[in-house]
Amino acid sequence: MAAAAQEPPPAPPGTAMSDSDVLIIGAGHNGLTCAAYLAQAGLTVKVVERRSVVGGAAVTQEFHPGFRNSVAAYTVSLLNPKVIADLKLAEHGLRIVERRAQNFLPDPNGKYLLTGAKYTARSVAHLSKPDAGKIDGFTAELETIADVLRHFVLRAPPNLVERFGVGAVREGLAALGAANRLRALTLEQQRLLLDLFTCSAGEMLDARFEHDLVKALFGFDAIVGNYASPYAAGSAYVMLHHAFGEVNGRKGVWGHAVGGMGAISQAMAAAARAAGAEIETSAGVREVLVEKDRVVGVTLDDGRGLRAKYVAANVNPKLLYTRLLPKDALPGDVHRRMTAWKNGSGTFRMNVALAGLPSFTALPGTGDHLTAGIIIAPGLDYMDRAWSDARAHGWSREPVVEMLIPSTLDESLAPPGRHVASLFCQHVAPQLPGGVSWDDRRDEVADLMIATVDRYAPGFAASVLGRQILSPLDLERDFGLLGGDIFHGALSLNQLFSARPMLGHADYRGPLKGLYHCGSGAHPGGGVTGAPGHNAAAAILNDHRSLFTKRG
Repeated sequence: MAAAAQEPPPAPPGTAMSDSDVLIIGAGHNGLTCAAYLAQAGLTVKVVERRSVVGGAAVTQEFHPGFRNSVAAYTVSLLNPKVIADLKLAEHGLRIVERRAQNFLPDPNGKYLLTGAKYTARSVAHLSKPDAGKIDGFTAELETIADVLRHFVLRAPPNLVERFGVGAVREGLAALGAANRLRALTLEQQRLLLDLFTCSAGEMLDARFEHDLVKALFGFDAIVGNYASPYAAGSAYVMLHHAFGEVNGRKGVWGHAVGGMGAISQAMAAAARAAGAEIETSAGVREVLVEKDRVVGVTLDDGRGLRAKYVAANVNPKLLYTRLLPKDALPGDVHRRMTAWKNGSGTFRMNVALAGLPSFTALPGTGDHLTAGIIIAPGLDYMDRAWSDARAHGWSREPVVEMLIPSTLDESLAPPGRHVASLFCQHVAPQLPGGVSWDDRRDEVADLMIATVDRYAPGFAASVLGRQILSPLDLERDFGLLGGDIFHGALSLNQLFSARPMLGHADYRGPLKGLYHCGSGAHPGGGVTGAPGHNAAAAILNDHRSLFTKRG
């Protein structure tokens, strides 16, 4: 996308002189990605961020004296390799290391599953000989379909338009290209793709495997950040969504950004600034400005007005359309649809400072398993009960917890001999029943999460020196994640692909001229990918060049 720098072109018809070509709302990782690509292409870019630091949910912070950790986003796999290369993130300090084992799942009876290149085959065979004969085939099937997804990640999905014209022709060609890609799959692979988009993860896994831990290995990916049972329709797609990542060229692998997830954001910010983008923090947006049918800038919380030819929003679509844009400026039923945009990922996030490493009953002592994603969810039925309990009670009294101990891979995060752990906890209700505030229950639930780990690793609770707690309400207040939704909108069937964020606007262009979506509420969805930022930048550059080519 990079192009030689150029003089700023004249403003589009009907707008006053702009302060910049592009104004980006939100300096999360997608906003920074979008800014870097646009600045590299020669546009003048300004990013405004409500918080005092860049990175959105991908930040590193000292949460206890001497202990630092990734505050919200906590692990790396989905960050797109093209984005890493194009923005030269390694040159700006980013280094990603692989986990030495991928996942560790203990059960209450002392058995466990450990996965990774050196471990999976032997570990699965120890649990179930039939499953050992099937797991490679199922993983290969997922990888085949994940390759299809990778093809669509860095491009807009086919976008439905109403009238025939240039736009309809363009989208027809896009749809034809997508169809040709899918036609390359065998009939059985197409059937699998249909299953993954429509079925529950639970029914697919029950049909293939017999051991609970083997099912739980895949089933966890179906409910992580997804407030649903693994037996809910569409949960198989969420499982697939977590399968298309890679680390350092190795597909399906998870890793750690040295220095925490903030290292990703800091490298992106450095790339954007090096290309000429301006980033202003402590600059929240009060309102998006609309003149006639065009977005022309924003008003900040401090009363300043900033004008731009294009405005790209790296915020939850519901926040954009129901809080930042005037309702009477929106066409048709956009406001109504975005009011109904589904949020809430059932997430409760914690960081803990540890006096030492935990020792699990199922696999005592230290080892590569402590570098893995440690998943406390020993079966699909356990996950299903956790969801049902949360719906009735507000949180599961036997919750799903994934724990990472990144200090096993990165000594910079904790003092010598000490460690930090991330606890990514499911299922909790985005809003508690009976009007109870999360502020009144957060410590009680945090105690439960630590006690849950302690049941599998006795002594864990006693080793906790300090903790940082982020309830769904905290995630909303601190990071703008409505309902604590880490994906900026549920990955449900009516909020995916051409329907993300709504039919007719899946091409990163909003319903008002000059407005673009560059956050996780756009295709391909959540996770630290950089893809929505990359794709929105492509749409803006295409429109910018088309506009001024016509004038020339």
